Amino acid sequence: SHVEQVYQAGQYAVRGSVIDLYPSGSSDPYRIDLFDEEIDSIRRFDPESQRSTGKVDSIELLPAREYPCDEEGLESFRRAFRLRFDVDTRNVTLYQDLRSGAHPQGLEQYLPLFYEQTSFLLDYLDHTPALVLQSGVMDSAKDQARRTRERWEQRRHDIERPVLDPEELFFSPEELDLALEECDSVYLPGPDDPAPARPAFDTSPPPDLPIHERGKDPAAGLQAYIDDFDGRVLFAADTPGRREMLRTTLAAFGIRPGQHDSFAKFIHSADRLGLAVLPVDEGFVCRDADIGALALLTESQLFGGRSRPKIERAVSERDPDAIIRNLTDLAEGAPVVHEDHGVGRYMGLETLEIDQRPAEFLQLEYAGGDKLYVPVSSLHLVSRYTGSDAESAPLHRLGSQQWEKARRKAAKQIRDVAAELLDLYARRQAREGFAFPLDERLYAEFASGFPFEETTDQQRAIEAVIEDLESPMPMDRVVCGDVGFGKTEVALRAAFVAVQAGRQVALLVPTTLLAQQHFSTFSDRLADWPVKVELLSRFRTGKQVRGVLENLREGGIDIVIGTHRLIQRDIRFRKLGLVIIDEEQRFGVQQKERLKQLRAEVDLLTLTATPIPRTLNMAMSGIRDLSIIATPPARRMAVKTLITEWDRSILREALLRELQRGGQVFFLHNEVRSIERIAREVQEMVPQARIAVGHGQMAERDLEKVMLDFYRQRFNVLVCTTIIESGLDVPTANTIIINRADRFGLAQLHQLRGRVGRSHHRAYAYLVVPDRRSMTPDARKRLEAIASLEELGAGFTLATHDLEIRGAGELLGAEQSGQINQIGFSLYSDMLERAVAALKRGEEPDLEQPLSRSIEVELHVPALIPEPYLADVQARLTLYKRIASASDSAALRELQVEMIDRFGLLPEPVRNLFEVAELRLMAGRIGISRIDFGPQGGRIEFTENT
Repeated sequence: SHVEQVYQAGQYAVRGSVIDLYPSGSSDPYRIDLFDEEIDSIRRFDPESQRSTGKVDSIELLPAREYPCDEEGLESFRRAFRLRFDVDTRNVTLYQDLRSGAHPQGLEQYLPLFYEQTSFLLDYLDHTPALVLQSGVMDSAKDQARRTRERWEQRRHDIERPVLDPEELFFSPEELDLALEECDSVYLPGPDDPAPARPAFDTSPPPDLPIHERGKDPAAGLQAYIDDFDGRVLFAADTPGRREMLRTTLAAFGIRPGQHDSFAKFIHSADRLGLAVLPVDEGFVCRDADIGALALLTESQLFGGRSRPKIERAVSERDPDAIIRNLTDLAEGAPVVHEDHGVGRYMGLETLEIDQRPAEFLQLEYAGGDKLYVPVSSLHLVSRYTGSDAESAPLHRLGSQQWEKARRKAAKQIRDVAAELLDLYARRQAREGFAFPLDERLYAEFASGFPFEETTDQQRAIEAVIEDLESPMPMDRVVCGDVGFGKTEVALRAAFVAVQAGRQVALLVPTTLLAQQHFSTFSDRLADWPVKVELLSRFRTGKQVRGVLENLREGGIDIVIGTHRLIQRDIRFRKLGLVIIDEEQRFGVQQKERLKQLRAEVDLLTLTATPIPRTLNMAMSGIRDLSIIATPPARRMAVKTLITEWDRSILREALLRELQRGGQVFFLHNEVRSIERIAREVQEMVPQARIAVGHGQMAERDLEKVMLDFYRQRFNVLVCTTIIESGLDVPTANTIIINRADRFGLAQLHQLRGRVGRSHHRAYAYLVVPDRRSMTPDARKRLEAIASLEELGAGFTLATHDLEIRGAGELLGAEQSGQINQIGFSLYSDMLERAVAALKRGEEPDLEQPLSRSIEVELHVPALIPEPYLADVQARLTLYKRIASASDSAALRELQVEMIDRFGLLPEPVRNLFEVAELRLMAGRIGISRIDFGPQGGRIEFTENT
């Protein structure tokens, strides 16, 4: 941003343009080369004379840390460490890391060894501050002190990483209390605290004044309230977008409040009515000697219920249907389906002059080079073509019968599939499953043991699974969520409900390591409950396995976690109630058949990060229920993905960067016979690295030891095979290098990338590939897909790319192509939905008619999103599609709010676009096919069966 003042950065001064830099936790100095056209002038700065002393060409930025990083500071730490702890420093990895130039994580836990005296936060303020103290401050301090003391008791004899006494590290609750006593403070009582002697304001809740109830004069109640109220009224909106909506709504009722930037500015103004952005939950009416009578009215008083659109919107954009249907990431040349004209290629957005006014069109190219211009108001008729890869999409010829024939043929097959589907449904509903009773009190107690806050869609997935368990119909639900997004917690809650109901639970996982990790997680969470958890894997001896099998038969085990061993013929359960499959895409057809026999009457819960195309297909068609967990945990950052050929300097830099910030690296090489050679190469590249090797052909005990040592940071580079693919959770490992990434599938690459970035540090994934010409086209597509989708929660979107690369797979047959390829997955799903609904009503499905009627609304005014308002073509396309596909006025209103919040006030052409969309919705409800009006009047045309 261009600024007037001088920014002082250490010894440099910057005038003019300022560049924001995010070193993302790396220990490398960031070198910035500066060019005159980018930055007006950067000069060396002398703090004493406050003058600049000559121009510089580059700056080195070092990352900020909580402790001094210069050699003097580190040497004083090492000296203090040797004096404080009576240990052999050769055995202390933290000390040795520091000597080799790495900065181990957790070094800030030794701050008192860096400084002679540590300070209290309030020491930095030059005057005694006024504090706002929340309820329970001292309780939290005491709780923190107790937990710190317990941790210290557990680790006080640790030789590898000795710990300081809590008193050396932290201020005690007593010291905190003394320091706070010196400050003026306002105390905010909690719900259980005694009420204060005198409330600050005489407040009462305002009445509900709904302005949207049918059959009433919408504003009569509100207008009467304003007229009768003996003070001032302030309307509060959540965001600038909602403020504009509220202003428009109130203006329609003749109420025109003045706009204010804040509550204080309204109080000091002369306006009787005001409107401000104040994200408050509930309004109030207060009468105060200083400010007089004031009513604050929020949207919940006016519209009934609360509207916090942002979080919900993030979830709805991850809606499975929306991901398949939306036009985001649509590249030029990509195939799309127009309901009336068939499959063509998208060639971009084009602005054309019609009647001396601009209008924007989607340009589609069909077979033979024919062009079709689709007005943006008709984008609800266009969807992405998904069903096979872009190159083999069947382009149709405009004006021929080709598309009609393909639709008729698909319609015939869809009718049969729908009938078969209904039969399958009916059989499933006729099968009497077990309705698990839910003990609300016990369940709430168990859920409270989850150490994190549930994300919105994690909570939804949990609720959906519990509902399924309580219903007598056997559950068949797929929970799709990215690696580390909380699927295990969903499984834990389901398992708890099943065990409380007296049933056994089987958790099937693809790898020994993941089985081991789930066993630890389940044992930890259920430690305080009378629940017996057991493990079946190759880490167990023959005697242990025989004991587990016998216990399972007799009902002595509640939850059994195992690999493929769990689905062998000799497994017998006493009362199996729930089967959970983790990473479903890793099991083959035969194993799934065996599971089908297991699950005839039991409930089935499937967890996956990237569902395979057929599972996705079945979930989208409603044969299997689907829950998506798309919200990342707080502070989680996306993994930066880079594709590179084998280059020793790049790989060395990647390894060094991670080791210097105290992290760990997975170096994945999926070939056991040459893995030792690769380990030697890595050691040559980075001599200071501590390297371990792990692969599936090692003895069980050796492999387990290597993995545990890596987890405990005794090694900082693990050269391994795909054995780490599932479940190894190492928060300090934040770089993964995958050699020959072209040999892996999409789901596998996504899964491997998910091994890093599991804390709040920026993580990196390097995909090492051979020369691009020697890779297959599919491998190139997979790599492009994984590199393009870095954002958190991309697993489901990647699965839809897989759907495009590999084909959707027929629903009930074994074919991988068929009618889905001819008309595209999206249209196929829509037609199938219509057929199922019609057959349920007992009617013959009419699939010949298009799904969406094309209603033309022509008002001869510009109705588009102008380029100066929103320059990004992709964003415009997505918004056009969402406006055209909006199902009601409320959805259109939400979209307007979102656009104002993101891009600013709507220009007139955008307002016109929304008006046209609203008119089309009204016309569709009463059977109008065309509205054409201009300054001289116009005409309305009706459909035949209006």
